[in-house]
Amino acid sequence: MSHPAPPFRDLTVGDLLTRLARALPDREALVYAHGPRFTFAALDREARTIARGLMALGVARGERVVLWATNVPEWVVLQFAVAKAGAVLVTANTALRGREVDYLLRQSEAATLITIRGVRDVDYVDALTAIGAATGSIPGLERLIVLPRRTADAAAADADPTPAGFMPYDAVRAAAARVSDAELDARSASVGVDEVINMQYTSGTTGFPKGVMLSSRNIVNNGEALGRVLGYTPDDRLCLCVPLFHCFGCVIGVLGAFTHGACLCPVVAFDARQVLDTIDRERCTALYGVPTMFIAELECADFGSYDLTSLRTGMMAGALCPEPLMRRVMTDMHLPEITIAYGMTESSPGITMTPRDSSVAQRSQTVGPVLPELEVKIVDPATGEIRAPGEPGELCCRGYNVMKGYYNNPEATRAAIDPDGWLHTGDEASQDADGCFRITGRIKDIIIRGGENIAPKEIEDRLRGHAAVADAYVYGVADPFFGEAVAAAVRLKPDLPQLPAEELIAWCANDLAKFKIPRYLMFVDEFPMTASGKIQKYKLREAHEGQLRATQK
Repeated sequence: MSHPAPPFRDLTVGDLLTRLARALPDREALVYAHGPRFTFAALDREARTIARGLMALGVARGERVVLWATNVPEWVVLQFAVAKAGAVLVTANTALRGREVDYLLRQSEAATLITIRGVRDVDYVDALTAIGAATGSIPGLERLIVLPRRTADAAAADADPTPAGFMPYDAVRAAAARVSDAELDARSASVGVDEVINMQYTSGTTGFPKGVMLSSRNIVNNGEALGRVLGYTPDDRLCLCVPLFHCFGCVIGVLGAFTHGACLCPVVAFDARQVLDTIDRERCTALYGVPTMFIAELECADFGSYDLTSLRTGMMAGALCPEPLMRRVMTDMHLPEITIAYGMTESSPGITMTPRDSSVAQRSQTVGPVLPELEVKIVDPATGEIRAPGEPGELCCRGYNVMKGYYNNPEATRAAIDPDGWLHTGDEASQDADGCFRITGRIKDIIIRGGENIAPKEIEDRLRGHAAVADAYVYGVADPFFGEAVAAAVRLKPDLPQLPAEELIAWCANDLAKFKIPRYLMFVDEFPMTASGKIQKYKLREAHEGQLRATQK
């Protein structure tokens, strides 16, 4: 009996993998360069086993299950297993600390937490123990499950004891025998495509993070739409090095690929050399990242030793890509069909995207046209009136991709989604005559200097155009006379002599109106960013204002 072939949409997350296992059972689905390899049939069997185990342990329909882990193989298995069990996957940022996880567990009212032991210098088990997660201090939290440690030394892994208060992941698999396939199928069938299946917490650069509630229709259909623009087929292989806890990873990455039957080749945690090795070893055809990731890959000391000729397409998001970087990515990294996408977690996440055959100017200066089936308008943020083409205003979106709301936060939901269903993004944008959108910054990032509204992007583009500048970000700092003054943080290219600040300021003066020229420059080795790659301008502003206060004493 033949089964429908991808692409797939209007399915629950759990049913998507079932369809793939029937349509493409022997095609590779999930591959790690130095780890496990799953076909779609094998991945579906594993997800079903883990789903039955979770049900046997008491995970209820609609229950929030927090997953705090890097891009380990179990992450993708759990994305589908939790969905098949009818629970809600709550993704936790890998950069969180104990206090922040405590807030997430309480605000989401989670009953289950699944975690790795830690990453880099952060011990997750110690953090969870310190907040009392293992001793009943967090209301409603019933079970803690720890994933196996990833190590080449099997004996060492086997000898690693399970922390007190935690359950080993193997216990989930062992419990699966207590729940039948029929019981799992009944649970899965009871979940509708418009029910909340995923919750992601906004990065919390200001205020407390909010839990964005997303349905299967939100994220499966958005992934399918983005994958369609990328031209995915079952012959594609995506090197996925962006974090799975973020929409870029678990929606654009996993669901964008799987709705079209493409294979995932994840990297556990971003490392430029491992990304290049994965592309070379697995003959990947697509690559994702934020601009800083592509810069790190291009700057890798042995970049030229890797064969990247299998690449054809991919996506850059999180920040606009300067034109010189875009040209290098298209040529040196063999990505002629690289695209730019724009969106936010609250929009599942994609709103606009450049076509694969866009001009370099469109890819570096715009975020493309709106995706099919969605509506976008640009409005005056103060009055709500529609802006004329070319005039800046707040970008608003309406369609299947708009979130269900913020969990247990109706006030914030009403502030984000108006009565007519429009999601207010808080981003300043304008629309070109050809239908492409330009993002000029956050409404709150606009610098107001003596009554002049200044968008940072134009100044950032000018700074990045200097031969010695690797990257730059612009923001306002407090000024007693103008209210705000223009300031910039600049990272210079490696192995170049130190550049005087005056030279960069003069460089800007040659091309920008006087009121846009940075008054203050701060040279940095790196930029503070969220784990999903978004630059935290408020931290740059705080550090810069601290420097200025110190010099003025």
